[in-house]
Amino acid sequence: QVQLVESGGGLVQAGGSLRLSCAASGSIFSINIMGWYRQAPGKQRKLVAITSSGVKNYADSVKGRFTISRDNAKNTVYLQMNNLKPEDTAVYYCTSTTWGGDDYWGQGTQVTVSS
Repeated sequence: QVQLVESGGGLVQAGGSLRLSCAASGSIFSINIMGWYRQAPGKQRKLVAITSSGVKNYADSVKGRFTISRDNAKNTVYLQMNNLKPEDTAVYYCTSTTWGGDDYWGQGTQVTVSS
């Protein structure tokens, strides 16, 4: 079992920045992939960014603005979000996938970008 706890969401004006954090606990040795998804009201949950073994992938909509990083010593993954836009408003979820293929999710953190 892996437990994920997000923090760092909030309200920010367009053009501003936020950094999300996700601390993992439990069977952390089993984690392969960590990443972030987001879900806007009335829409499906979508991939934002993922990282595994130093490889990083981003949704086209956030490339050049968001940066995912992982601190293995702290069992934490971060999402630095710059130049935020109103369309980035969503609940952001941290996720991890183990080497065995099990997926885990955090409780989500709200990010609201005002215009």
